[in-house]
Amino acid sequence: MIERIEAAAGVIQERLVTRAEVAVVLGSGLGGFTDRLTGATSIAYLDVPHWPAAAAVGHAGRLVAGRIGERRVLALSGRTHVYEGYPPDVVTFAIRVVARLGISQLILTNAAGGINPLFSAGTLMVIDDHINLMGQNPLVGSHDPRLGARFPDMSEVYARRLRAIADAAAAARGIPVAHGVYLAVSGPSYETPAEIRAFRTLGADAVGMSTVLEAIVARQCGLEVLGVSCIANAAAGLVPGPLSADDVLATASRAGGTFGDLMEETIARL
Repeated sequence: MIERIEAAAGVIQERLVTRAEVAVVLGSGLGGFTDRLTGATSIAYLDVPHWPAAAAVGHAGRLVAGRIGERRVLALSGRTHVYEGYPPDVVTFAIRVVARLGISQLILTNAAGGINPLFSAGTLMVIDDHINLMGQNPLVGSHDPRLGARFPDMSEVYARRLRAIADAAAAARGIPVAHGVYLAVSGPSYETPAEIRAFRTLGADAVGMSTVLEAIVARQCGLEVLGVSCIANAAAGLVPGPLSADDVLATASRAGGTFGDLMEETIARL
């Protein structure tokens, strides 16, 4: 794997030249953030060796490098998912490349279903912790010590320091943010009302189909991680009617302006 990681990182370094300090993985419907990067250049995922294509709806499939203020940012507009048939090592490949590029801070974002009844559509939730119910872990298998510790600590996956910075950024921009626990499932089917009740009993505030595997690998690589969910809908059984991917994307897109403001101010303060 290390050879594939280095090959991908080499192409990115050649094409983008300027070394980024912060990486942001943009979730479904949140790709508009790349328009805020100044002096931006981009590379299609298909042009990076070994980089998996992002085929999910709402994922552009490109790397965009630019600046937010004085901070050099690498935005990943789109990710791959287990539900697309990719194994965990492929889903998390981008995170290992980010670490190989020398980036030390990673912001993981997603569109999620709200389990906490106090969350309305469009709420931005800073992730305090996660629950992995995907049935998979990206660190399973043979271990290469060059990739990090065999048994990395997960007692503080989402850095307390970065969460405090996000809170300060939100206060400065007048943006209300919530905090909570994100629970990940494999998908692609949405959860049943009974599952949502069970997840709430477990302590989850939001549910989605991404982020957690990436966060695990990021911590193994020594990256400092911040997670932000855009609550795109109330989870199954909390409101009448079926869930729709179109509604999720529409809500995330509507929240894009506020989300972008929060990301701008947070990155500027890192």
